Amino acid sequence: MVKIDFSKTVVNVPFEAYADKVKSIDAMIKDKTGLGNDFLGWTTWPKDYDKEEFERIKKAAKTIQDNYEVLVVAGIGGSYLGARCAIEALNGLFSNSKVQIIFLGNTLSSTYIAQVLNYLKGKKFAINVISKSGTTTETSVAFRLLKELLISQVGKEAAAKAIFATTDKARGALKTECNMEGYESFVIPDDIGGRYSVLTAVGLLPIAVSGADIDALMKGAYDAMVDLDNNDLKTNPAYQYAVVRDYMYNSGKKVEMFVTYEPQFTQVGEWLKQLFGESEGKDGKGLLPDSATFSTDLHSLGQFIQEGTPLLFETIVLQEKPALDVEVKEDKENLDGLNFLAGKKLSYINEKAFEGTLAAHVEDGKIPNVVITVPTMDAYNLGYLFFFFMKTCAMSAYLLGINPFNQPGVEIYKKRMFKLLGKPGY
Repeated sequence: MVKIDFSKTVVNVPFEAYADKVKSIDAMIKDKTGLGNDFLGWTTWPKDYDKEEFERIKKAAKTIQDNYEVLVVAGIGGSYLGARCAIEALNGLFSNSKVQIIFLGNTLSSTYIAQVLNYLKGKKFAINVISKSGTTTETSVAFRLLKELLISQVGKEAAAKAIFATTDKARGALKTECNMEGYESFVIPDDIGGRYSVLTAVGLLPIAVSGADIDALMKGAYDAMVDLDNNDLKTNPAYQYAVVRDYMYNSGKKVEMFVTYEPQFTQVGEWLKQLFGESEGKDGKGLLPDSATFSTDLHSLGQFIQEGTPLLFETIVLQEKPALDVEVKEDKENLDGLNFLAGKKLSYINEKAFEGTLAAHVEDGKIPNVVITVPTMDAYNLGYLFFFFMKTCAMSAYLLGINPFNQPGVEIYKKRMFKLLGKPGY
């Protein structure tokens, strides 16, 4: 079960003052009467998801595992961040998964793309292209190049069997190509936006290919949906967290730093940065989401956090029990002076690093902290966390008085880029 600790916020958050507003917004979410209400499908998705498609996802994942060395996931933003977050969080950075998973279509870097294409030469690889429209520039460029390489290696017929598309159910360039070429396709629901889509086929196919248990992932999300389906601020931790975020913002804190203590959770921070940044960064409002991995970043950002401009608060995502552990042995010479740690597990040392840092930041630095803890980062708890954060984000954005589900600012750079590239119509 996910636990959340608000005892380290430094200031007293006036939860009672928010109670009526939270109830009003909760009703707005349930009745789908607020801004962006066409994109609230995620609120019941853990119950309403397409069970037949879910089985097809598992079958396709098995096909990929049995026939290919590499799966290249071509997508950008919400079309890859959730999957990458889950795959690394659950499998670690040096995974024993049967299939290597590479992410492309999330950059226009010529060097990175060329290196990936060179790496794939001579390898048996499949493609999962993810785009609702099929015209997202970064993803479409990568997909075109991947198709060219794949067809050159195995021929057009075999290539079509190695391409799996996640796109609109009925229209768009990619769906048209699926119909023409016979790619197996999965659906991006119309009422779920990209940054809320990790529990749809967008995230589930790559996650399943990695060997993770997507049944447990969905069960965790379902339980979170049930647990958080109430408007009582005294008992709903997602809404409590949203209130803390809003109060911090209105009290002058403009940055929320998401902190983890495991390198394999770094992408959790990246997923959270998109979820909150794209949902709330509008109308000159919103917390800037940042992220750090401790104790690594204590040796770079630690000085600023402790004694720099007091503009941030921290939200820590912590697991109680790691997947693996190592014990420090005694060394006869003890030249490094570490024998005081002999016989201790690294998990224990990491735990004390967390406790010491928390005390330094809260007690000495007066930096507000929220601590979110899971027993261990397995598929069930990650599914729970995904839904927990999405529910928090909707409430938090509505507390700011903005639409949590659009991203008009993203379109501005695209228009400028298209004009410079000479795209027709721009």
